[in-house]
Amino acid sequence: MYDRRKFISFLGKAGLGAATLPPFLTSCGSTTTPSETFQNVGDEALRKLKDLVLENMVASDKDDLLLVSGLDYHTVIRWGEQISDNDTFGFNNDFTCFIPLDENDPTDGLLWVNHEYVNPLFVSGFDQSKYENPREHRTVEQVDKEMYAVGGSIVRVRQENGKWAVVKNDPHNRRITGQTPITLNWDSPIEGKTTVMGTNSNCSGGITPWNTFLTCEENYDGFFGETVYDENNNASKKPSWYGWEAFYNYPPEHYGWVVEIDPKDGTAQKHVALGRFAHECCTVYELEDKRVVAYTGDDRNDEHLYKFISSKPGSLKEGTLYVADTDNGKWLSLDWESQPVLKEKFKDQTEVLIRVREAAKLLGATELNRPEDIEIDPITGNVLVSLTNNKGKGDFHGSILKVEETNGAFDALTFKASTYLAGGEENGFSCPDNLAFDLSGNLWITSDMSGSSMNKEDGPYMPFKNNSLFVVPRYGKDEGKVIRVASAPRDAELTGPWFSPDGKTLFLSVQHPGEQTVDKANPTSKWPFDADGIPKPAVVAITGDLIEKMNQLRQIEAMES
Repeated sequence: MYDRRKFISFLGKAGLGAATLPPFLTSCGSTTTPSETFQNVGDEALRKLKDLVLENMVASDKDDLLLVSGLDYHTVIRWGEQISDNDTFGFNNDFTCFIPLDENDPTDGLLWVNHEYVNPLFVSGFDQSKYENPREHRTVEQVDKEMYAVGGSIVRVRQENGKWAVVKNDPHNRRITGQTPITLNWDSPIEGKTTVMGTNSNCSGGITPWNTFLTCEENYDGFFGETVYDENNNASKKPSWYGWEAFYNYPPEHYGWVVEIDPKDGTAQKHVALGRFAHECCTVYELEDKRVVAYTGDDRNDEHLYKFISSKPGSLKEGTLYVADTDNGKWLSLDWESQPVLKEKFKDQTEVLIRVREAAKLLGATELNRPEDIEIDPITGNVLVSLTNNKGKGDFHGSILKVEETNGAFDALTFKASTYLAGGEENGFSCPDNLAFDLSGNLWITSDMSGSSMNKEDGPYMPFKNNSLFVVPRYGKDEGKVIRVASAPRDAELTGPWFSPDGKTLFLSVQHPGEQTVDKANPTSKWPFDADGIPKPAVVAITGDLIEKMNQLRQIEAMES
């Protein structure tokens, strides 16, 4: 187990000069790519930080990206902008991830950005509200535009004079779309294919210890439908919301996976061993023997939390997938060979992984309230899981689950689960979604109240108004409080928080502003206030004195100990 006091002692020694961060901090790649050193700011400056009191922003329904004093933002890239001569930035950006090109230069690197889904009204010009049966009135040209707008973007970004900007036409800049061929990292074909067409529903993600990007296919059934099975194991097809299968007959089984992208050349593979479901994220931890553990959650009501433990170093294929029984603190193996109940239902391991939701329920896994993002606390080693909400069960505000692996071992098969933070008016936040730890171990949280539910009179979300960004300080006078530091534009979510390696910039997506728009001439949001008046999803860079002070707070306790 990681000893917090030893960690604090380490920081105390590091205060005398630059020092290498401990391995368990640098391995938590899903939150940030930490630099190898941190700065000695001086004892007097640290003493002043003890008195830092954060401004708690009042909830707002204003159509703008609002920040507390000490923070500022600038737009890095928005939907439709050119990233190369051939490609433009996709729609509804979500997860962001930054990898420096040179580990000694935190101001120049590759930014990966997910593009989760589209609003046809803006992307393809298709207004489904005009038709009783919209699927009958679509064109292949419209569907092609929509397929291009999802997936992800790789862009080289560089900071100059305090501002981040895309390096136009850099050779690394490229798009991965709904029509990009992607291989399956598995020995058996799925629906007759070893290479499938495209990725979609790309929600959150992660980073590997070998510096590749992970992007997660979440609500895949909205694009090509789903195969469903009755009590006699007979299959039938459930149609999608977008109706893409009417134009491209791709099997639903080709989607719902964790996808790995090589930033150098854009090659991609889907990791079948991690299971097929509505992946929100994939948080990978490297063990001392170079084997990896990957946590991922199924973002749907009454679904489950999963963990993959590799049997070989650096593999996301060879190993065992487990599902959590949080009631009894056990990881349940989804291995077909060793589970008789799975052998009775499924023909082989491939079918278990394709229909992993059914398999998890057969094993008695605990149903959870929409497990979304997962992050590892860099100081305690605890695993935090956002449980966004479950309106059907009366949980409107969600919570954050804490998983303490036995003896702090990430490959343990037993654990203790408890509630870390509960959403609601008392704690000042609702519907936690993405999580991030900064270099001091302060926890940053984004919220995910749906556009159709926000700002409704007498509704459960009215006190919270627009979606927001929060921080939970680890030290100082506000230790443990949930502080609102940013408010999103109307209808928007703030997603994909990721810190630059030096901790001085927070990359953040502003996703789906104006999502409730039904008339392009009268959008519900106009952010980011371009001349055309159309709302545009965008990635922003948040900087400022407050972020730098938050990243120095960890040294207070080190100094005093």
